[in-house]
Amino acid sequence: MQHHPDLAAEQAHLDRAYACLERDRAEAWRMRALTEVGSGGTHQARYEAEVIEEAISTRLTQLDLHRHALVFGRIDRTDADGTVESFHIGRLAVSDEHREPVVVDWRAPVAEPFYRATGRQPMGLVRRRHFASTERRIVGIEDELFGEGHLGIGADAPEGIRGWSTLLAALERGRTGQLGDIVATIQAEQDEIIRSPQAGVLVVQGGPGTGKTVVALHRAAYLLYTYRFPLEDQGVLVIGPNRLFLRYIERVLPSLGESGVEQVVLTDLVPDVRFGGRDDARVAWVKGDGRMSEVIGKAVRDRQRPVREDVLVPFGTAYLRLRAAESERIVLAAKRRFRRHNAARRYVEQEVFAALAASAREDVEPDVVRDRTRHTDEVRTTLERMWPVLTPPQLLHDLFGSRALLKLAASRWLTEAEYLSLYRQRHDHLGDVVWTASDAALLDEARALLGPKPDRRGRLPEEDEIRTYGHIVIDEVQDLTPMELRMAARRSLNGSMTVVGDIAQATGAHAPADWDDVLAHLPDRRAPRIAELTVGYRIPGTAMALAARVLRVAAPRLAAPRAVREGDRPPSFHRVAPGGDLGADVAAAVRVLLDDLGDGTVGVLTPAGLVPVMSRALTAAGIDHGMATRSGLEQTVTVVPVGLVKGLELDGVVVVEPARIVADEPQGLRALYVALTRATRQLAIVHAAPLPEALA
Repeated sequence: MQHHPDLAAEQAHLDRAYACLERDRAEAWRMRALTEVGSGGTHQARYEAEVIEEAISTRLTQLDLHRHALVFGRIDRTDADGTVESFHIGRLAVSDEHREPVVVDWRAPVAEPFYRATGRQPMGLVRRRHFASTERRIVGIEDELFGEGHLGIGADAPEGIRGWSTLLAALERGRTGQLGDIVATIQAEQDEIIRSPQAGVLVVQGGPGTGKTVVALHRAAYLLYTYRFPLEDQGVLVIGPNRLFLRYIERVLPSLGESGVEQVVLTDLVPDVRFGGRDDARVAWVKGDGRMSEVIGKAVRDRQRPVREDVLVPFGTAYLRLRAAESERIVLAAKRRFRRHNAARRYVEQEVFAALAASAREDVEPDVVRDRTRHTDEVRTTLERMWPVLTPPQLLHDLFGSRALLKLAASRWLTEAEYLSLYRQRHDHLGDVVWTASDAALLDEARALLGPKPDRRGRLPEEDEIRTYGHIVIDEVQDLTPMELRMAARRSLNGSMTVVGDIAQATGAHAPADWDDVLAHLPDRRAPRIAELTVGYRIPGTAMALAARVLRVAAPRLAAPRAVREGDRPPSFHRVAPGGDLGADVAAAVRVLLDDLGDGTVGVLTPAGLVPVMSRALTAAGIDHGMATRSGLEQTVTVVPVGLVKGLELDGVVVVEPARIVADEPQGLRALYVALTRATRQLAIVHAAPLPEALA
């Protein structure tokens, strides 16, 4: 971007916008001080103050840009009478003291042409302007002109790419270990997805580097802006594949002024249990299979049982009798009347005490029978057999700890080998159980069937335990099992979801063949929509060409995205000499990348079993580094097990032992494809074993 004649005028407008922003912030702080209520105020006054405080806090969060640029573009368009009007586009709306717009929020309808206009469809624009800024100073301006003789794009831009110089500068900027927003460089195909209608399930298919994650997060911000009421009350949920990924994306929504979105991994949605174990691949596959919903449903029904023989209960000098046939009637009636197990317990108790009272020789009220017999061993044992109050951990702990219960619940749907693989030794105390990530969806399924636990008086909580949300975003959805998809769908209030992923990067045990396999487990109130991102912005063409060779073998029906930039140099291969040291060669490759990249980030992507080896080698070479499982991507060099790299990006990447990656991972070639598409600038492959045929 060369020096532009309008630079001074645009800087003056930017300075005015910041002044207006500071005025708005000062006004918000003043309002906050005026609405404070002391502890002696009335309950109504305190409630109103809390509501106002929450609204003002939200507004202050929106007004806090940190170091992000407020304004990044401008559009000039002609109105109905031919007059040219200008709008500056930025992260949030800013008005002057007369409430005239100084900056238009990027999500507003008037800003749409900034992202969508093309030479063939200018949408009324005569000019689109992009600003390159460092905090509060404009350092460059790029103009795109529309109309006769103009195409609306820069001369050097690839077809369909707007703001090429601005985009290229953003792509070549060093990574920070945190995903940044793309609000200034959103392209037309991305914007179409972001502004897509809220209703129903929207599937976003995107290959590596197409920006599907940031598109999904910008879509969440757009929906909150467009449908602030009721979405702000209903809530927006973002589900990520692992905690490393959540740390990587955690700053995107706050940078867009939206800090109230809940970002979780699936285990966060299961309360009151301890996660930490890991199942082997065979057990994890069984637990993720959709048939497990039938197994858990049967396990619940197996705990709803009539007594085998009549029960005699001491009552004064006589006995009361609960006949086996009567207990069967009670159980069948409870099953018909109640959808959730624990909700029926009170009904079962009432019917049991009524049956006992009816068996007395003289008239006696069921309440009297209840008061005098409910603590007897006979009654407690009977109720626990007929209809025990259960929590999800109790149900699954009992189920997995008994081969007989597993056979009873699962033999209709699972093979003997499959259901016996679920068996594990019981613990003396339920609190000692360490659950695996694969258990999360099963615990949630049980929670949906059991319902909340009654209190000591038999009353159920007024609110359902499982919270629902007005919109749900799921990233890397192709790796969720059928049971995990059911778990996510259960949290949808109205069927509104944005799910993003890449079938070619499906590396889970239940890798889907196509999107129909995923959609079969998601809400279907409205017909789903599938959108595709086809342009790769992050991955250089040289690296994408290498990865595409692997993709042709791993998923022959799928095509790699089109890269918009070629890259400075092709990927490099380093073969460890016979008898050589793999770790030392990896450390040497890391040093080369550090020297070439300057302040860029470097990731060592390795099979999980080699993580300690690579860490020791880097330490021996004097290279400071972090471990992704402990510190995220906060350090310049990070060792990352290949199973956690999906969705991440680094400036330089060293892929260690491709053949072992292929051998160790359930979808080995697809896992290798993922690893080869993480670098934004340079890629190196270090190996001692022969390369897989797709790379040889």
